[in-house]
Formats: sequence, structure tokens, C-alpha cells
Amino acid sequence: MQKSIQLPRKSALFVTALIGGVIFTSCASAPQSTNQASAPVPVTASELADNVAQKAQAAPIPRSRPQLIKKAAITLIVNSVDKTIDTVTQIVNSQQGDLIGLNEQQPTKGNTRHTASIQLRVPQNSLEPTIEELAKLGTVENRKITAEDVGNQLVDFQARLTNFRKTEANLQKIMDRAGSVRDVLSVAQELSNVRQSIEQIDAQLKNLQNQVAYSTITLNLKAAVASTSPQLAVNSQIQETWNKSTYSLGNFTVGLLKLGIWLIVYSPYWLILSAGVYGFYRWRRNHLASH
Repeated sequence: MQKSIQLPRKSALFVTALIGGVIFTSCASAPQSTNQASAPVPVTASELADNVAQKAQAAPIPRSRPQLIKKAAITLIVNSVDKTIDTVTQIVNSQQGDLIGLNEQQPTKGNTRHTASIQLRVPQNSLEPTIEELAKLGTVENRKITAEDVGNQLVDFQARLTNFRKTEANLQKIMDRAGSVRDVLSVAQELSNVRQSIEQIDAQLKNLQNQVAYSTITLNLKAAVASTSPQLAVNSQIQETWNKSTYSLGNFTVGLLKLGIWLIVYSPYWLILSAGVYGFYRWRRNHLASH
């Protein structure tokens, strides 16, 4: 039995009608097994809708064990930060991991400690052995391991990805059957949106899978003894003293020049004030002489 479908002129109705036509045709063309050579049993519209809905749903993905994103942080008191950094690099390389960040702070003042913060990434099954190896490099001040189960998110992303890929296949079939340019452009726009969603979900899925496969370790190192400021060489001290003295002389000279400029600018007021003081002095002396 064949059912003809009349395509509407509007693009949105066209896409909906063609999707239904593709699904209906795929369901109607599927072979049916029967024990008797009789006419096929007719399928009602409700049964057909249920069958299509079940096929459109993504099959549930079994979870063998929790999918955990593990993170660890450990602080060590060590004798030498520089030597410890070299040893940490060797340990990470032996565990097939990577050093992804280093922030080292050298002591610049007296009674300060040499510190460093290192970001490491190792395979999840090597997390505990790596932490045990790192703990042997010094005295453990604190240690913490956290885990987040993202199994449900992985299953959700995989199911959505499967559904979008089915929709992409159906839209591609519609593209092959489209007639007018307007209808082709409408389906092409829908196909582009679906493919963009597929790329986004696929990137999020891969990012989660990578975080599950590799664990992150934040290693903080502190020197056991505070460092003292290193003594400068004699020539360095002389050079530093010369620089400071010349800098001070330059500032003093500039200050004198500024003062001279201020005095020149206000010289009329100084003359008027001097003349007033001199006139008062003469008047007072003449007044006293007359008496």
C-alpha cells in the first residue's frame, strides 16, 4: 500500500512532511516475517507512531563503573625546592603523565622561603601511585583527593549525540528528495544547525572523557629553611652605591633649579615686601631720632 504525500508550499511544513514521509517509508519498506502466506496485517496509526518513537530514542548506554573526575592536592616541606622539581619531573614522566604548570617564587628578602606550585596530569589509574611517590620527597603538610562522578553527563551527551546524528541522516535524505530551491535552502539551514549541535556536544563529550582518563595533581613545595639574602660582591656594592649617590645628586640639583624658578617667578612680590620692610625701618629710625 502506498501513501502519497503532498508537499506544502511553506518551508517549515515541507520539512515536517518530508521527515514523516522518510520515517513512514522506512517503516513500510521493512520486511515482515510471517508463518502463513497471507496478506500483511494492517498497522494502525497509533502503533506506527509508537514504533517510530521507540526507534528515534537512543538506546541506553550501560555503565560498568562510576565515571570519576579525580583531583588531588598535596603540600610538601622539602630541603631543596630546585632538586625536588627535577625529581618530580622524572616521577611524572615515569607515570606517563605531563607537567602542565609551574609557578616558582625565589626568595628576594631575608628570612623568606623558596616555594613552588606545580600542576601535574597523570592517568587516573596512576594517581594513587604518583601521590605515594611524591609524598616520599619530603614531609607531607597536607594531602587531599576529591572525585566527581560524571557518568550521567556522559550518558546524556552520548544519547543526545546519537539522536542528532539520526536527525542529520534523515535531513540528508530530505535534501536528496527536495525539489525547489527554497525548500533546499530551508532543509540546508536545518542541517547546518544540527551539525553545529553535533560538533558542540561531541567536544563536550571528549572534554569530559579526557578529564575522566587523566587526573590533576596540584603539588605545593616549601623549603624547610628560610633563605637569607645573598651577600653582594664588592664591585656590585660599589656600583650600587655609585648609582644611589648619582641619583641623589641629580634629585638635589633638580630641586635647586625648581626653587630658583619659584624665586624668579615671585621676585616682584619679594621686591615689594623688601621695599616695605626697608621703608618701615627708615621711618622708625627717623621717628626715634626726632624724639
